[in-house]
Amino acid sequence: MLTTTTIPLAVTLCYVGLCVVSPYGNCRKCYGFGFKTKTTRRGRVKRGRDCRRCRGYGRRIRIGRWIYNRAARIYRDAHSPTPTPAPGTRPGPRNTGRTPRR
Repeated sequence: MLTTTTIPLAVTLCYVGLCVVSPYGNCRKCYGFGFKTKTTRRGRVKRGRDCRRCRGYGRRIRIGRWIYNRAARIYRDAHSPTPTPAPGTRPGPRNTGRTPRR
């Protein structure tokens, strides 16, 4: 006999397993093609521009994997002596211990 907590727990565990095995899924906007499809006046399907959401890769990171990556980064920053910079940012100035040249 299944209880009301068993089914949601099973679904959650299956989704966690899916995020571990395959962290990327098809883009929801271009359906995994990586570009928009156009049709010509004759009805022939033609390749359009690259998808803006996935930048032409056709793949996107799953929500569960995104949450895991964010939690792991927060944990790592809280427990490491030097915090890691956020992705896409430049590191601060280097302190080499020498005086600047004149």
